[in-house]
This record gives sequence, C-alpha cells and structure tokens, in this order.
Amino acid sequence: MSDTNMEWMKDPALKGIDQNKLLFLEKLFHQGSKLTQKEMMPFLLSLAKQSKEKNISFQKDEIQLIYSVLQKYSSPEDIEKMKKLSPYFR
Repeated sequence: MSDTNMEWMKDPALKGIDQNKLLFLEKLFHQGSKLTQKEMMPFLLSLAKQSKEKNISFQKDEIQLIYSVLQKYSSPEDIEKMKKLSPYFR
C-alpha cells in the first residue's frame, strides 16, 4: 500500500479500534514503505519492542477487521503481498 493512501484509517468501520493502535499502524505503513528489504527486519524488531513498551497488541477480530478495511483501499498487488505476510490475511 502506498504511504500516500492512508484514507483507510478514516474508514468508519475502524471507529471501535483504539486510536493508539491506528497510529501504530500508520507508522508501520508510512515508514515501512520507504525501507529496503535489508532494512525491514531491524525496523520490524524496533516496532515490536515499541508495541510491547506501549502495551499495543491486536486481537484476532481487530486484525481481520483492519484487513477487510485495507482490502477496500488496496490494489490487487498489495492484497497479494499482505496474504504472504500473515495467515490472518488468507
């Protein structure tokens, strides 16, 4: 997903998801989209540490809801990439 397309975060279906979680995802998409494959692992490890420090975790139903919203705003190519990343997206 291009970092210029953050419209999905304003989708009304996400109104029940904590704002801190959405901001965490925004950071993930915005900064992650600019990284090379080599830079991605340290970035993800850093995000994992930050999420633990800030007590941010996602329930399975939240992940599925976010994914369904992302699908509305993503290209078929981006959806295929997401499917490769997580069993929640299959």
